[in-house]
Amino acid sequence: MRILFATMPVDGHFNPLTGIAVHLRERGHDVAWYTGPSYQSKVAALGIPGFVYQRPTEVTGENIAELFPQRSRLKGPKLISFDGDQIFSAPVEGHYRDIVDIHERFPFDALFCDVAFFAAKLIGEKLPVRVYTIGVGPMLASSRDVPPPFFGLKPATSTLGKLVHRGVRAMVHSALKAGMVRYNRLLATEGIPPVTAHEWFDIPHECAQHCFQDGVPGLDYPRSDLPANISFVGPLLPHRTSPEAPLGIVERLSQNRSKVVVVSQGTVDNHDATKLIEPTLVALKDGPYQVVVTTGGRNTDTLRARHTQDNVVIEDFIDFDALFEHADAFVCNGGYGSVQLALRHGVPIVGAGTREGKNDINARLDHLGLGIDLRTERPKPKQVANCVAAVLADPVIGRSVARIRDELESYRPFEIIDRQLEHDTAHLAPKNSNSPHVSDTA
Repeated sequence: MRILFATMPVDGHFNPLTGIAVHLRERGHDVAWYTGPSYQSKVAALGIPGFVYQRPTEVTGENIAELFPQRSRLKGPKLISFDGDQIFSAPVEGHYRDIVDIHERFPFDALFCDVAFFAAKLIGEKLPVRVYTIGVGPMLASSRDVPPPFFGLKPATSTLGKLVHRGVRAMVHSALKAGMVRYNRLLATEGIPPVTAHEWFDIPHECAQHCFQDGVPGLDYPRSDLPANISFVGPLLPHRTSPEAPLGIVERLSQNRSKVVVVSQGTVDNHDATKLIEPTLVALKDGPYQVVVTTGGRNTDTLRARHTQDNVVIEDFIDFDALFEHADAFVCNGGYGSVQLALRHGVPIVGAGTREGKNDINARLDHLGLGIDLRTERPKPKQVANCVAAVLADPVIGRSVARIRDELESYRPFEIIDRQLEHDTAHLAPKNSNSPHVSDTA
């Protein structure tokens, strides 16, 4: 089978699909990848041919502030409206036109993409291919059982709470209208009926043959109305070619009897270390814990000069899979991938993030007893200190984390995906294409 992967140029959207792509290539499929220029070296490192964006402007964590300086000042519905229009809807036409061209050169049979790649709907309707989407964060599919997204809400248990959720949901739908106007204009040019803001979050699974959801049911709010073509597949961890340096600190931790607290502000929202890294270091320096900070390559030297305490280690990158073997708590902004990796090692979370859907991740962790949600981007040192002590001491959190660790370990993502592909290949009529196959990509 010829398979094209396509992802938004964001680590949290790209990384979870890397393991799938390498696995399918090793299974004998002809795999290629379409993504932005800054990700081409990562695709090449996987040994997979790459197609680069031709029409869309690549928007990444590195250039988003330069392209959209006003975005940092937006919150709530205004931020949802801006991102829905400029980040997710605006590039759809370019993505679609590029992939139509790619199909002439590489007539792929199936598209694998993250759920934020909204060109998938047009590709599935206009090209003779099957579409498979990957949920790379908390599930956004509509449900009567879960709260509206982007506000860090927990399930409503009272009539008043349900009314509040109804109002917030209406506000979210209203905020999406600008992006829907742009999206529907493109659909109309292709003879596809329009969609409404109420349908926006259902596009990724409704346009797909199947949607593979990263994670396990125990990491989400319970749903009685899960669509039949959505399956939890377990943790979709990035493909690893070799451990990230340095490993020396990991070796030293194995000899250390102190509790180990890992601190990360992610790889995108890590420009301003005063948001989370600084207050955590102020809270825990000279304390009883070994504090290990990963900066993602930003502000490392400045932080090292400012925090020289014996119990503090600050590095650009450390192999998290090895590091979490020795960790006892994880202070982070709530990135879905790193959270799952920590939980897979039985490490509880202290979450401090409210943007890009991280408030929904942290709310789930708190609600499910897997950690504590600080409900802010900028916690005070005392808040951090108290919450770290709490997650280390609370036996209820400990039992919940052990339960989710076992659930994550019980899943075999690639086996689930393989079975679905084999089923579809055997039971679905092929969509014929007369396009010539060109094996080399650029």
